Amino acid sequence: MTIPEITLSDGTTFPAITFGTYKLNGAAGVKSIKSAIEVGYDALDSAFNYENEGAVGRAVRESGRSREALRIASKLPGRHHAYDEALATIEESLYRAQLDYYDLYYIHWPNPKENRYVEAWTALIEAQKRGYIRSIAVCNFLPEHLERLKSETGVLPTINQIELHPYFPQDAMRKWNKEHGIVTQSWSPLGRANDLLTNPVPEKIAKRLGKEVGQVILRWHHQLGCVPIPKSSHRERQIENMSIFDFSLTDEDMAAMATLARPDGRTKNQDPAVYEEF
Repeated sequence: MTIPEITLSDGTTFPAITFGTYKLNGAAGVKSIKSAIEVGYDALDSAFNYENEGAVGRAVRESGRSREALRIASKLPGRHHAYDEALATIEESLYRAQLDYYDLYYIHWPNPKENRYVEAWTALIEAQKRGYIRSIAVCNFLPEHLERLKSETGVLPTINQIELHPYFPQDAMRKWNKEHGIVTQSWSPLGRANDLLTNPVPEKIAKRLGKEVGQVILRWHHQLGCVPIPKSSHRERQIENMSIFDFSLTDEDMAAMATLARPDGRTKNQDPAVYEEF
């Protein structure tokens, strides 16, 4: 199974779907992540706060895949936005995973009340110069945060990873990202514990296409130009989730999916303008 690749603004390439590793920890986590690599995922998403960078690194080593064939990511937590702490945390991330570099490293949340995300960003720029990171990125940044990065450092991220699913399609944020050459990556692409997978709109489309509802939703992300991050510990579901590149949704399908958008679509009210995570 071939996963298409996209080219980021810094010239590096990245697969059109990423395997999420949140809550995949310890030996069981290694087994699930290794399975995902074996079935064909080329990109793995992790974070310092997930406490599983070691599991990711071990799964990579046990998988038999070459390091160069994979795109491995982690994220800087809010408690380490200070410049020196950020650099030390990135080094610690590498030590935990026993990696020489990360393909992507993100600021996990802007934490605007703390107001140190520009300082953290300068640390990521320095880490990239040192060879710790190939591409630098952010999660959950709003236009005002991104504009500050640009005005104060001259550097925009390659990717902005945001909550995005049919109940919360983030039309304005996606448009802003695209206009500024930033790829939108979707966390919680299947809705995270809401009723999206039993919604009659994608169910009807899935039935017509002979696909699973999750596949229809992940294909919707792809056709919006986003990179979804599904997670599963089950090998069959891992394969199912990445099998979205051999069919298409029609314009009518996409219009029907657009009707699912809700003003209160966030799953846990994590508005980056006020939410903080440490």
